[in-house]
Order: sequence, then C-alpha cells, then structure tokens
Amino acid sequence: MAEAGPTFDVHEPLLARAAWSRIAEPGDQVAGALVMHLGAGDALAWLYDAASGATSLTPSLLGQHPERPAIDRVQRAVERWRARLATLDPGRELRALDQLGGALLVPGDPRWPTALDDLGVAAPFALWVRGESDLAGLARRSVALVGARACTEYGRHVAADLASGLADRRFTIVSGGAYGIDAAAHRGAIAARGRTVAFLAGGVDRLYPAGNTDLLRAVLDEGSVVSEVPPGSVPSRVRFLQRNRLIAAFSRATVVVEAAWRSGALSTATHATALLRPVGAVPGPVTSMASGGCHQLLRDGKAVCVTDTDEAAELAGDVGADAPTPRAGRPAPQDDLDEPGKRLWDALPLRAYAAVDSVARAAGLGLDETFGGLGHLELAGLAEQSGGRWRRTARPPRGVGSTVRRG
Repeated sequence: MAEAGPTFDVHEPLLARAAWSRIAEPGDQVAGALVMHLGAGDALAWLYDAASGATSLTPSLLGQHPERPAIDRVQRAVERWRARLATLDPGRELRALDQLGGALLVPGDPRWPTALDDLGVAAPFALWVRGESDLAGLARRSVALVGARACTEYGRHVAADLASGLADRRFTIVSGGAYGIDAAAHRGAIAARGRTVAFLAGGVDRLYPAGNTDLLRAVLDEGSVVSEVPPGSVPSRVRFLQRNRLIAAFSRATVVVEAAWRSGALSTATHATALLRPVGAVPGPVTSMASGGCHQLLRDGKAVCVTDTDEAAELAGDVGADAPTPRAGRPAPQDDLDEPGKRLWDALPLRAYAAVDSVARAAGLGLDETFGGLGHLELAGLAEQSGGRWRRTARPPRGVGSTVRRG
C-alpha cells in the first residue's frame, strides 16, 4: 500500500530536522548516516519515496558496492520509520513549542552547541529548548554532575556543594533533571544563582518526573530544559539511556558524584570517555554500595578522583586558568628550616632524650654545627633539652616562619 506524501516542505531545514526527531528514536545511527549523507531534506524525501515503494536503495546511498547487511539495515529502518510518517506534522509540534516560549535549534544555528557534533551519526537532529536558547554559550564552560536517583544524604550534599561552588566560578551545571543526584546538582546551581541545563528523556512540554516539576521550572528561570524529541514524546528507558550521551557530549567534563555498580549514570561516564571528555568520580565510604560504581571507575583508571570544587573545575576548565589553588593546610613546624636544620630535627628522638654526639652522628653533622643548630631549634620551640641531652618538643609551635632559618 502506497504511503501518502508529505504535507509540508521537506526541504525547509527546521521542518525537516523536526520531522526526523519524530521519525527516528534518539541515537538511531542509520537515520543519522542517512541525514549526514543526503542532508535532512533529501533524506526525508527519499524516505517518503522508499516507504511508498517509489524508489529503492541505490548505490549512491550505500556506496558503489553495498553489502547485503548494510542494505538489510536500511530496509529494516524504513519499516520501523514507516509507521510514523502517516501522522507526521512538524509544523504542529513547532507551534506547540512556540506556545511554550521555546526554540528549536538545528546545526548551523549560532546557538547550536557544536560539541554535540562529536557524536557523529548519533548526534541529535535538533534540540527542543525551553528557557535560555543559547546553548552554545552555556556549553562553553560546563560540567556535568550525574549520579544515582537512589542516593544517600552524603551524595546529595556533595552534589549540591560541588554545583554551588562550580556555579560561583561561572560554570554551567548540566544534569538530567531526575531525582537524587541530578536534582541536588540543579538545586545547588540555582542556590548559587548559577546557570544550569537539564536534558530530558521526553518532550519539554512535560516536566518529568512530576515530583521535580517545581525544580525544573526553577531551572527554566536560571538556564534551559532541553530534549532531542518533540513535545508530546514520553520518556522511556531507552530514551533515558540515550539522553546520557547528550549530557556527556554537551559538557566539558563529567563528574559521577555517587553511583552504584549498575547505575545508569555510569553510561554517561562511558559516553564521555568515548568522546575523549575528562571524567571524574567522587569517592565515598568503602562500605557504601551507593558509591560502588564510582570506586570501580577509579580502580579501573577510567576517572580521576574529585573531592572538591577545585578539582572539578580543573577537570573542566582551561589549562592553567582553573588549576586548583594551593591548599592552605596547616604548615608543618619544620617546613621553614634550612637543610642542616631539617636533618638535625629529623635526627632528634620523639620521646627519650639523646646525647649531642649521638644526634650529630644521626644527622651527619659536626659537633660544632650540631650545637649551634640545636640552639636554633630550641629558640624556635622545636627542641628541648634536659641534662645536656636533647629531643623534639612534645608540642611544637605553629607558623614558626623565618625565626628558625639560619643565615
């Protein structure tokens, strides 16, 4: 039975790409290759002809000598796409998006995040966006924070803290709008009045999950809600997993905050690795199954350890510009000693007192130098004597500075 022809201009770029986002499921590489080879409009025109039997697979489509498996893949794809052609109306879906105040982005639009092009034939045909439409600007300095829905209070706290700190540094926080770690990441960014982007597995007309509706409305105020499927599309397990590839490709780096062994968040890390994006993982208690996936990433060398905002920023930032600042940890009391002073301090026992000649031998110093050095250490509060014998002070002072330097 012949299929009816299109009711819209298949060569209008927005309509053609909107149509493909309805026809093919996210990540459909046969559709992606077809559009990449022919262009969205010509590929759509070919599909209508192929579905109606008006054309066949040509050598120009699959190469001069197509192999049977390639032909079979395309034929099976046409069969699964055929059912959606009869009700295809991208104009109606664009009008629905317009009523939501949204925008449809396609490659070539200056607002299009070109990082998604790294997905090749698995790249989205279009992005349906509500909120801030300049996704190129939001992607330029971005970090994905992902993890399990069933997270612990520890994971929730770390996600919010990282998001808030990164937002303070003008990073866009990217996640999936789900319960658990995703929600904590979005909330952390919003609390810092930062930018955040939520990639949904269904249409942007339905803020899903319902329990996060208020949160996703707040995301709209501070950033964007994005989907590769048109309004009216419902989430599914496959779409959730495919959504993860967009999060990984869009972001400069991905940090897995808390994830068990089989968490879907690990698929985001896998996509990021395949795209040569940096991946980080936050360690958790070794007894916590909720962090088992993070520990696996670290153990297998597939992620670097991230414990604070500095390390997350370094992972995603420009080289040098976002390097972590030296930690202002407590200085060791011997840090400012010169080399002979350090050797002498190292030679002093912690508890029992030692004779001067014994200390000199252990430090490899002469007696005169040892006597002089012990005097400096005593003045600095780093050594004490009793009956001509010496040891380290039990509680050395902090911040001894240059007072123990020998000139």
